[in-house]
Amino acid sequence: MHRLHTNDLELGATDAIQKHISRHVVPPARVSQRKLDFEHARPRWLRECMAEATGVFFYVYVVYSLHRPFPGIASVASFTINLASPQGVTAFGSLFQIGWAFAIGIAFAIITCAPTSGGHFNPAITICFAIWQGFPWKKVPYYIVSQIFGAFVAGLLMMGMYWPEIQAYTAALELKDVPLVSNGGPASILCTIPGATQTNLGYLFLTEFFVDSFIGIVIWAALDPANPFVSATSAPFIIGLAYATMVWGFAGISISTNLARDLGTRMVAAIFYGPTVFSIDNYSWIAILVNVPATIFATAYYEFLMRDSIQRIGAGHAVHEEGDEGLVRHFTNRGLIEGGTTNMLQGNGSGSDEYETGKREHGYLDSHGAK
Repeated sequence: MHRLHTNDLELGATDAIQKHISRHVVPPARVSQRKLDFEHARPRWLRECMAEATGVFFYVYVVYSLHRPFPGIASVASFTINLASPQGVTAFGSLFQIGWAFAIGIAFAIITCAPTSGGHFNPAITICFAIWQGFPWKKVPYYIVSQIFGAFVAGLLMMGMYWPEIQAYTAALELKDVPLVSNGGPASILCTIPGATQTNLGYLFLTEFFVDSFIGIVIWAALDPANPFVSATSAPFIIGLAYATMVWGFAGISISTNLARDLGTRMVAAIFYGPTVFSIDNYSWIAILVNVPATIFATAYYEFLMRDSIQRIGAGHAVHEEGDEGLVRHFTNRGLIEGGTTNMLQGNGSGSDEYETGKREHGYLDSHGAK
């Protein structure tokens, strides 16, 4: 023990915590003026729209499908056309595996595309950002069209990649007189179609509304900069896990969760299997539209009952619409501070101290200056 000082760690695997030997990294090529000119010439709206389309493509094709609990329409295709495989269903995925694929895939979509467009990937989320956070309404139509376009392209690509297998599966169903537009049929690879026993539209509506509301409120909480439990790097994975939780909990029920995902791929299904995909069981309106009011309800619930804008202002993530003067007036009118208004606005020390003390005494700040 004579060679170890207090709190020292013994040599071993702990050596990995020591600072690694500095290594020289070859610098990348210098940025050319031509490249800067090209990037400057790109229309911002085009970059944002393509980022939204790409993000939706990611989790529609790779991870997004809730007709059955499979990670994406490609996986739905793989699962559906191999139902008769002697290896059994479990050879093509499990609910636990699929839920994690769903969560990680959505996180990858956010990480990849959100720096460019904000990472909405859902018309309901875009509308809620416009309602509550000041997202420009003039951009809303562009974003929604881009999101639907991304899902549409994903559906077309899936049909192209799995066409031989889907054709063989379709032929087998036709021999058994099984409708192609039905739960388990080839059309259901692309869009949500309820099962034969799921005929109660009220039940399907309630389930969809709950699932979408759950996801919406988790998204809003994860994106709240005043939430001390969520960091910027963890938010994509928290949002992905919210979707995965709904997959794990409601995998046996027909749910959609996204207008763009369902409408975009449903249009592809209509191209190949006819307009019946929009009319079967009078269900498509639930899959396409319920997501919007449910998400507005969830975000309104958060905004009216759980949001603390003083925390956002105190953390520097928002400002009062009338600046510091408006914020001081707010505290003064509510008796949180008395006098000293002129001094506070002028940056006088005693006034500023009173301002901070007033916020702290009424629970707006802790002893470190942030709640």
